Amino acid sequence: MSNSTSPTSPASEDLSQQYSLYETCELINASNPVYLEDLHQQLDHLDYLDENALINMAYEPSAPSKKPPLSVSNVLEGLVQLATTGAVGATEIIEAIHSEILLRPLGRFNEDHLNRWQQGVTRRLYNVVRYTMQSVGRGVTSSSMQLYRRSLINQKRRLLPERLKQLVNVINGMVGDHLVARDNPLAVPMVLYDRYGQPLGAKADPLCGRVIVLCHGLCLSYLSWHPCEEDSLGEHIALSVPKSTVLYLDYNTGRRISQNGHNLANLLQQLVIKNPDITQIDLVGYSMGGLVSRSALFYGEQERQDWVARVGNLVTIGSPHQGAILERISYHLLDIMAKVPFAGSLSKLGDIRSAGIIDLRHGCIRDEDWKGLKVRDVLPEDFRHPTKLPRHINTFFIAGSIAEGVYESKASNLVGDGLVMIESALGEAGKTHENHHLYVPEGRKAVFYGVNHINLQYDERVHNQVSEWLQANRDSESALKPRIQSFPDEIEVVV
Repeated sequence: MSNSTSPTSPASEDLSQQYSLYETCELINASNPVYLEDLHQQLDHLDYLDENALINMAYEPSAPSKKPPLSVSNVLEGLVQLATTGAVGATEIIEAIHSEILLRPLGRFNEDHLNRWQQGVTRRLYNVVRYTMQSVGRGVTSSSMQLYRRSLINQKRRLLPERLKQLVNVINGMVGDHLVARDNPLAVPMVLYDRYGQPLGAKADPLCGRVIVLCHGLCLSYLSWHPCEEDSLGEHIALSVPKSTVLYLDYNTGRRISQNGHNLANLLQQLVIKNPDITQIDLVGYSMGGLVSRSALFYGEQERQDWVARVGNLVTIGSPHQGAILERISYHLLDIMAKVPFAGSLSKLGDIRSAGIIDLRHGCIRDEDWKGLKVRDVLPEDFRHPTKLPRHINTFFIAGSIAEGVYESKASNLVGDGLVMIESALGEAGKTHENHHLYVPEGRKAVFYGVNHINLQYDERVHNQVSEWLQANRDSESALKPRIQSFPDEIEVVV
């Protein structure tokens, strides 16, 4: 799963200018941080260049997908293709290790000798192995699909069972951008489902009144909300907010967050065009789903789409608005590994993880945070583009903490819910990154103690709080209240 290099273009001169701007800003920002805002404005006017053409094609903004939900045949075909692609990717890592083992002891592990390696006999042998794997994979895929289609010739299209659907979404979360770039049938399309688990298609009954959209997190699916179960958040909202329609978004969490934001904006625009009687839209996002919702609002505003004006509330649950600590640790470990002799080639394993995971490092929700880079990465935190919240929307942030009480230490905040820091989930940035601070009134922030990141989605206290906020609907008094702090069994432990 290596990156392929795109042809050079005149934009490369702008890219060089961009990196020189970064270096200049690093020097002046320490003494005069006001220049950072000017830098962002200059970067916005530069043309961007991507090294990986295949991956970049998958990121282009698109209209709502017309691809139907995945079937069993899609999964079988996609798994065979994925196995072949994985074998080829493993071969490339083995070749990289092989070249390092041979060249480094001789003091020839440099760019010049690596270029010669590309033209040598050993490289040709590895190319034969890759070609053979791809040919075998195509043959197996073709024959297996023919047998499968014959066995189902008299049956209707089979949709995925729940467990298989959840497995497919996990694969999408891990390598979803690679699936899209290689046109793998396993790539999950963006689809809205109703509370009964049926895709919202052209034949669905017209929607009217208030619509509440639930957006899942990384490696999850719309089934992760457990629709139809009495103790689920969707059912809790449906009972608490009368005359509302709860919809569930399903999407490929391995793609760039900003591109999922583009697609969600377009999907909601088509929704209000087909259902003009929708009076209000509320967005509820868990983890990455909160970032995708914010990205959709940003691009919907930029493109002046009608649906944005109908949004009343945005609720995010454990969303890493200022980045996720786990991805930052992974990035630094891979960076260290790349500098260790004979282990540097293993750092290529980091290239396998999806772009969606990479975006979580700093909570990047805009195209400008990654499109100008020559490698599959995101801009450093100091150069991330700020994205403010729409003023007409009531925004609510929920954070979790694995501690069962308020502890006066930086460690408790850093640990947070185990994956996301409390400050990050509440949109709070430090003084050095004040332009990324999301100014949400204290009364619209809530911290739930004694609950980890995964259980935030299922915690009854969280369900009650989200329903209360949505039920109040555009209530301005909540902004004047103090921050909400919820403890297990309402027992407050303060150290």
